Amino acid sequence: MAAVNKDIPHPAFEKIRSHQIRNLNITVEEYLHRGTGARHLHMAADNDENVFFVALRTFPMDSTGVAHILEHTALCGSERYPVRDPFFMMIRRSLNTFMNAFTSSDWTAYPFASMNRKDFDNLLSVYLDSVFFSKLDPLDFAQEGHRLEFEQPDDPTSDLVYRGIVYNEMKGAMSAPTARLWQSLSSHLFQTTTYHYNSGGEPDHIVDLRYEDLVAFYRHHYHPGNAIFATYGNIPAREHHEKFEELALKRFDRQDIDLPLRDEKRIFSPLRVEQGYAVSEDEGTEGKTHIVVGWLLEHSFDLQKNMEAQLLAAVLLENSASPLMRALENTDLGHAPSPLCGVEDSNREMTFVCGIEGSEPGRGEDLEKLIEETLAKVVSEGVSQERLEAILHQLELHQREIAGDRFPYGLQLIMQAISPMVHGGDPVALLDLEPVLADLREKIRDPDYVPGLVRRSLLENPHRVTLTLRPDTRLESQRQQYIREALARRKAELTEEERQAIVERAVALEERQQRKDDDSILPKVDLSDVPLQRPEPESRYDGDLGVTVYARGTNGLVYEQVVIPLPDLEEDELLLLPYFTTLLPEVGCGELDYLQMQDRISAESGGVGATTSAKGSIDDVQTLNGYLIVSGKALARNRSELTRLLRDVVMDARFDEQERVRELISQIRFRREQAVTGSGHALAMSAASQGMSPGAWLSFRLGGLEAIRAARKLDDSLAESAELKRLCEQLAALQGKIRNQARQYLLVAEEEHLKPMVQDVRDAWQGLEGQASAPWHPEPVSFRIKQAWLTSTQVNACARAYPTVPVDHPDAAPLTVLGGFLRNGYLHRAIREKGGAYGGGAGQDSVNGSFRFFSYRDPRFEETLEDFDRSLAWLQEERHDPQALEESILGVIGQLDRPRSPAGAARHAYHNHLFGRSPEQQARFRERVLATTLDDLQRVARTWLNPESASTAVVTSHENRGLAEQLGLSVEEL
Repeated sequence: MAAVNKDIPHPAFEKIRSHQIRNLNITVEEYLHRGTGARHLHMAADNDENVFFVALRTFPMDSTGVAHILEHTALCGSERYPVRDPFFMMIRRSLNTFMNAFTSSDWTAYPFASMNRKDFDNLLSVYLDSVFFSKLDPLDFAQEGHRLEFEQPDDPTSDLVYRGIVYNEMKGAMSAPTARLWQSLSSHLFQTTTYHYNSGGEPDHIVDLRYEDLVAFYRHHYHPGNAIFATYGNIPAREHHEKFEELALKRFDRQDIDLPLRDEKRIFSPLRVEQGYAVSEDEGTEGKTHIVVGWLLEHSFDLQKNMEAQLLAAVLLENSASPLMRALENTDLGHAPSPLCGVEDSNREMTFVCGIEGSEPGRGEDLEKLIEETLAKVVSEGVSQERLEAILHQLELHQREIAGDRFPYGLQLIMQAISPMVHGGDPVALLDLEPVLADLREKIRDPDYVPGLVRRSLLENPHRVTLTLRPDTRLESQRQQYIREALARRKAELTEEERQAIVERAVALEERQQRKDDDSILPKVDLSDVPLQRPEPESRYDGDLGVTVYARGTNGLVYEQVVIPLPDLEEDELLLLPYFTTLLPEVGCGELDYLQMQDRISAESGGVGATTSAKGSIDDVQTLNGYLIVSGKALARNRSELTRLLRDVVMDARFDEQERVRELISQIRFRREQAVTGSGHALAMSAASQGMSPGAWLSFRLGGLEAIRAARKLDDSLAESAELKRLCEQLAALQGKIRNQARQYLLVAEEEHLKPMVQDVRDAWQGLEGQASAPWHPEPVSFRIKQAWLTSTQVNACARAYPTVPVDHPDAAPLTVLGGFLRNGYLHRAIREKGGAYGGGAGQDSVNGSFRFFSYRDPRFEETLEDFDRSLAWLQEERHDPQALEESILGVIGQLDRPRSPAGAARHAYHNHLFGRSPEQQARFRERVLATTLDDLQRVARTWLNPESASTAVVTSHENRGLAEQLGLSVEEL
């Protein structure tokens, strides 16, 4: 039988076009399915991390969260895989490099990525069946979405309550003021289209969604004719088509799908709106008001208009030298620019937003005046050619860069293309920016071009909303009182049959959650599919200069780091480090003030950043080493400028611009405060493990809950000029102590650029050689804590931690496997499915020597802490399937083998060596993971996870103060 020519399209698909994009090293192929009208965008690339993505256009016209709840429920069992939880079961039966699903404002997507072909095909089979042939069991809707239940599920005399995973997820999400700010602004900018509504769901509206509504929404939207398929990698498009056709598409016919796809009705007079958001009655309200101004712009899928909007945002807001950002940073109307500042182009029509946080009610008109005056000045004075060239330089650099360290690179490209595909634009044009950049370079030669954009898009655009979001200490208590009263009325109206039906559903759900499904019907990989340890990138070392170089395919970019060992620092100097690293690239340098320095960074690089990195040694977490790392990237033609730029930042940054320092500290404070809602579980784990090693203590003090409290205290103190002057002097003294240390350098680029880069380092740093000094060796740390941190939140984050071992200890590997074993076998069911939390799990932190349990957006508190303990009893008392162990081992290997970008892989290898994580050590750890047994899991749990050594931390609401004290937790006010 003759082999099939893979270049010939599958007969079920029509090839629309093929377009090579050299800057991205891909060929984009577009196809149409003849039978259903489904579209497929394939990005052919020489990359074995293959990505699959299918999106359905979903346009909810209410805030019940129907699209979001459907995204969850669709993954709870399908025609071919009628098990209760195939999505989470496949996560642990796979070598995937990414698996998720997410709901946007007007589409819902199901993506995954894998470097293993067998695994890719397994996941594809499950995903296609879940999306197009979902079971949508009513009990899954009750679990994932919402349900009415008695507080004691089997006791109809107890109070009625609302429960559900998405319900609790959105209670947590909408506790964040910035989430409330964006949703409120969108609802007024978009008054008639889907963007008026919260696609994730408003908790008070989620409870109105009926199961029948969910099924109807599925039947209307989840048809291949409404689907967009996208793939990336080295699997040919024809092979994808064979699978798509066989597994799903051949069973469907073309269908007309009516969607409310339309432009927003324009308003012709600006609106001013004031709304409240919930803060605790125990909190003050001063300086907690947000004020933003938003404009509705033109179509996001019009490439020319989209790029003009990006140019407009960069001109006005890119950095502190940009006129509008400078005005927002310097104004006394608020403490910091709003995190919403910028262009949002994921919707059908774009929005431009600017504003402030840390303000007071009644300042909206003054902010409008400031913004209008700033924009008018830009129109009258124009923008320099140098500034515009620097902005286009940033756009070119952004397009060229091969990312993928946190998100598969192919998925990032697909995400860029999905919006125009949903809204009717050209995805290829949006990916291939070179022609439009060339066009913009010509247009900016006209001095009236950018002023005209500012005038037409903003100053003369009446579709504008000014939103003031003020703190309200009574709002949440009023809401909760209303819910209690409504539920009490509902309970009083229940018939005996209805009461019994609620109890019976709770029993049925409990039985379903406890049921052991036959997971053998799901495809899987096993340990025989695990690859050998992937070789790390090769490096070369120049001992005279202390330069390490990596030749990598970086697509015309160069990367550079200056690595400085931390000297012996006092505690007050250590606590300054996060402020120092944040300010270092943001202040003036040498003869340049901070505004001039921002322009220089933008023109010469893709950005400069500074951070500290500290890790325990591989055999002793109490022995800590730390480094200051100053990083930058640039187009290869700017390699020399990048080297000199990093030198100047390290050696000549100045901290004498006191008002600039004051502004930046205020911004740090507000960013840290906003992190609590979204990162509560990570902050709780950091607090719980703070006493287990110097690294854990440092993480807690520099980036954890204590750091948030310290930033607020520092910011408030700087109202006194003497305190501000003292801080600037301390920062300058810290710089003097660090910059003269002996340094190392990391260079990553394509081979032809490395030799001149080494010479650039030699020339730039000649005569500035540092001196080795006494190394930093913090004192050992060992203590237990039990804390409850109180803040404004509707849900909790719980954590419990145990001191364990460093990475090269023989027990580190089984402890790492144990985390996944406990999550898969017990915690997922107990905390997420039964408890209603958005997430929960456990894991070993071998850097800091701790094993940590956590929950995320959790309606419970005491019960979750009990579940942490019960999971350890379950481990010791139950008989366990060897398959569960293999799944946990696969999960660890998948994390170890997670692919990185070319530059990211080099950085990862370099920093592993810096902290003693040699290839030999990594090979030992991998071998120990693969050799882990069930007996090992039980043994390490008995050895290290003892109740007497546990520490506990919870982030919770002020309403739970009494419970926290009852449980013996010391209360900390955040």
